[in-house]
Amino acid sequence: MEYPALAIASAAVLGLLVGSFLNVVILRLPLRMQWQWERDSRDVLGLEVEAESPSSPEPSPPQAVEMETSPPPGIVVERSHCPKCGHQLSAWENIPLISYLMLGGKCRGCKAKISWQYPAVEALTGLLFALIVWRYGVTWQAGALLVATGYLIAMSGIDARTTLLPDVLTLPLLWFGLLLSLGPVFVSPGDAILGAAVGYLSLWSVYWAFKLLTGKEGMGYGDFKLLAAIGAFCGWKAILPVVLMSSIIGAIVGVLLITIQGRDRATPIPFGPYLAAAGWVQMFYGKDLLAAYLRFMGG
Repeated sequence: MEYPALAIASAAVLGLLVGSFLNVVILRLPLRMQWQWERDSRDVLGLEVEAESPSSPEPSPPQAVEMETSPPPGIVVERSHCPKCGHQLSAWENIPLISYLMLGGKCRGCKAKISWQYPAVEALTGLLFALIVWRYGVTWQAGALLVATGYLIAMSGIDARTTLLPDVLTLPLLWFGLLLSLGPVFVSPGDAILGAAVGYLSLWSVYWAFKLLTGKEGMGYGDFKLLAAIGAFCGWKAILPVVLMSSIIGAIVGVLLITIQGRDRATPIPFGPYLAAAGWVQMFYGKDLLAAYLRFMGG
C-alpha cells in the first residue's frame, strides 16, 4: 500500500504469468471435455464392452481405442509444447510475451507460426490485473476481481474458439460471487442472490421466447449461467446495463465480421465474450457505473 507503483507493476507481472496459464486452459480444457464426453458415451452405449469381447464380430475402431488410452494433455501437470510438432518448450521459451518476441512468433522446432492468441491473452491479463490494483489497491475487492478476471478471460477464449461455456468455469464463478456477498465484498447477500436469479432467468426467458417464435436456439445455457455469475457479483440492478452493453458490443462486432470477413448471417456468434467484457466493466467500475446508468435512465 505504501508503494502503489510497485503494487501495480507486480500485478501486471502476475497477470502475465496467469495469462500464460489461461492459454493452457483455453486450449486444453475443451479437448479434455470432448474426450470425457466421448468416453462416457461409449460407456453408456456399451461400445467398450464390444471392443473387449473376444467374440465380437467387428473390431473396435482404432480411433476409439486411441481416445480411451491416450487422453489429451492435462491442464496442470504436462509441460507446454508446440501443437504442430510436439516440441516441448524449455523455460526460456515459456516466458510470457518475451519468449514470443525472442522467437519471432515461430516455434524453435518446426518454425511454425505461433498463434497470436498466446501473447494477446498474456498482455490482456497483465493489463487488466494492473488496472484492478491501480483502482482498488491491495484489498479484498482487488483480490476477488483478479480471480473473476481470470475466469472471464478463460471462458471468453473457450467460447470464442468452441462456442462452449463449461460448467466447470461458470458455476465456480457463480458460487464465488455468492460467497463474497457474505462479507459483503461487493453487494449484499440479498442483491447477490437476486442478481444470480435475475441474470439466469432473463436470458432463459429470451432463449425460450426466441425458440418458440422461430424454432431455433438463439443461445446456449452457458450464457445463462455466466450472466447469473455476473449478477452474483454486481447485484440485480446491474443485469440490464450488462445485457445492453454486451448486446451493443456483440452487434457491432457481428456487423464487422459480416462486412469485413464476409461471414454468413446464419453463422453462430458466441455471446459469452461480450457478456464477459460487459460484466468485467461493471465489476471494475461497480457502483459508479451503475449510478451513472440510473441517472441517465432517470433523465
